[in-house]
Amino acid sequence: MFPLSQPGPIVVSDYIGHNIDMNNSSSIYELSFTDNHGRAVSLAGYAGRPVLVVNTASKCGMTPHYEGLQMLHEEYGGQGLVVLGFPSDQFAHQEPGDDAQIEEFCRLNYGVTFPLSTKVDVNGAHTHPVFAFLKERAGGVMGSRIKWNFTKFLVSSDGSTVKRFGPKTPPEKIRADIETLLATTTQS
Repeated sequence: MFPLSQPGPIVVSDYIGHNIDMNNSSSIYELSFTDNHGRAVSLAGYAGRPVLVVNTASKCGMTPHYEGLQMLHEEYGGQGLVVLGFPSDQFAHQEPGDDAQIEEFCRLNYGVTFPLSTKVDVNGAHTHPVFAFLKERAGGVMGSRIKWNFTKFLVSSDGSTVKRFGPKTPPEKIRADIETLLATTTQS
């Protein structure tokens, strides 16, 4: 179902210029991010649960995907699915707001209640470690590089098996994959 890529050695730079060695991260649950309120969030808190990670933007033609992501969060959150939005301004300056503005936009326009991170880079020298991990395990049409906003990564409950969906894939089109993961998670 989810072919596991052979992880190769990669090193990414964090936000203060130090190197993070990704060789030691065998699971997404070993990583963390900063939420849009400035709090550190360890992904270990989601261990054993499938996680859907999406790079988002509020001024993109695919911004309505927020609605579908929220529907997945509401429908499957109680069964274990975690939906995480990571705003990024790397594509045509389509996420210009600050964290508070992004949160307000998402809440007012799409009723978003799933967790959001602070704005992150998903490509380049300052790629966030979560995205470095995901891209290493699930390449895309352009290699590991993320092509545009709303690229989706579905991580199985083992924390290391990742399936990637392109920006144009609407959230409802990954419902079957989510249901398969949830069925597998509840059986183990």
